[in-house]
Amino acid sequence: MVDEAQFRKMAEMITEMRRTAEGLHAMADTFPAVKRNTSRMLASLKMLSINVCDLDDLARTE
Repeated sequence: MVDEAQFRKMAEMITEMRRTAEGLHAMADTFPAVKRNTSRMLASLKMLSINVCDLDDLARTE
């Protein structure tokens, strides 16, 4: 089982990746392939967030 410190680190990394993907997505108006791929990245990061960040939030409230 992953301990609480690992959950926090994973949550921080996912948040950082999401910010990066959002920045790329915002810059990609003239580059459709980047726009599509960053949309996919953001969807995948949302799933990671559901898996990890939500569990991290639950661990902090207990």
